[in-house]
Amino acid sequence: MPKMKTHSSLKGRFKITGTGKVKRYKAYRNHLLSHKSKRAKRVLGTSPVMAPGDVRRLKQGLSNLK
Repeated sequence: MPKMKTHSSLKGRFKITGTGKVKRYKAYRNHLLSHKSKRAKRVLGTSPVMAPGDVRRLKQGLSNLK
């Protein structure tokens, strides 16, 4: 049976922490930042941990990502 491959688009969008949790990036942080407040940009810069229900859906695509 062939090896399971990591889904290429998921490699850049998610990171797995040392304890196995999945971190994601927030939207609205790439462009059109001049009208956003400093606080909004700071909050958008953080990477929240994904909900367990969403992680279950990603498990197969992120199978080889460590």
